[in-house]
Amino acid sequence: MSNDITAQSPSHTTIAHRKLPMGALLALATAVFTTSLTETLPAGVLPAMSSDLGVGESAMGQSVTIYAIGTALTAIPLSAATAGWRRKRLLLTAMGGFAAANTVTAVSANYPLTMVARFVAGVAAGVAWALLAGYARRLAPAHLQGRAIAIVMAGIPVALSLGVPAGTFLGDAFGWRTTFWIMTALAVLLIGWIVALVPDHPGQRPDERKPLLRTVAIPGVGPVLFVTLVFVLAHTILYTYIASYLDHVDMDGSTDLVLLVFGGASLIAIWIVGAQIHGRLRALTIAATLLFAAGAGVLAVLSDSHAVVYLAAILWGLGWGGAPTLLQTAVGEAGGADADAAQAVLVTLWNVAMAGGGVVGAILLDGLGATSFPWSVLVLLVPVLAVVIGARAHGFPARRGASGG
Repeated sequence: MSNDITAQSPSHTTIAHRKLPMGALLALATAVFTTSLTETLPAGVLPAMSSDLGVGESAMGQSVTIYAIGTALTAIPLSAATAGWRRKRLLLTAMGGFAAANTVTAVSANYPLTMVARFVAGVAAGVAWALLAGYARRLAPAHLQGRAIAIVMAGIPVALSLGVPAGTFLGDAFGWRTTFWIMTALAVLLIGWIVALVPDHPGQRPDERKPLLRTVAIPGVGPVLFVTLVFVLAHTILYTYIASYLDHVDMDGSTDLVLLVFGGASLIAIWIVGAQIHGRLRALTIAATLLFAAGAGVLAVLSDSHAVVYLAAILWGLGWGGAPTLLQTAVGEAGGADADAAQAVLVTLWNVAMAGGGVVGAILLDGLGATSFPWSVLVLLVPVLAVVIGARAHGFPARRGASGG
């Protein structure tokens, strides 16, 4: 395998320590893009899907929820069951799951079958998410591991800011089924890309694996998981109901543009985090929290001006864009040898937060109205900031060596 080749070739080792394997990392980034876009794509073609399958839009909207449930329910047990698998084999299996699930979604004329396919896609996502950040770390030399994860995680804002609008356009022009056929084709092409360019790595030996509760108890893992749960919950409440909020401030026709601005700022944040994370994970996480809070604060008190709403979207994007990289790097470093198990827990909590954000947001919207969203974000970010600041020895260490980074 590639590890043996590397060990036999000093010149290859020297090169590996000087630069990142961009072909392999971009393949992983495309896998992240595929998982993120598959999850959110129904939102862009919801009316057409609901009409075609003969159900209401609210029922069709649960195709996003069932995906998140599939991920949340299976990420931990499947990560444990496949811990010994070679990483490349596991990634290819996950991408095969996406190809199959999106194909069934594209051809299904039956709502229950479509929901089963969406659940299977969520299961494939759970497998992929639990291994992608750790895979990226193992492909890079130690001093570039944060940058490698940033490259891979760039697939998230690209999917949200470009993929969903593009899928919506294609769905309007050629039918919603075409968008899922395109996702199948992308997964098939990605399988070939992974086979050709992504080096393989072994899984964990049985004697190397800790029980899950012991993994969570590793110093630093708990604080990172708490921050992940609450930070993602805050983001999801606002993101899921941003159209409702914009409607409240008389910007109901500007949702796409606001999200595009948000996505652009997120990409900038990913670039900054990728360049600085090796020495500044703690400072960047604090800055991300404060920027997100600043954006929410602007929406809470100064939303009368449309220009100010766009400013808030920029601040929000700058705060959110690097968060997946920061949190997955933090939990991976805190988890050490059990990083993949820690990642599986993080993925589960991430999807719990996404599902919970939809529920909490609906309760807030019905009970307090759209103006409550930015205030709820501010309330949630207070304990996030406190935990990040407090976890200076482990989790978000003042000195990266403390966590093994």
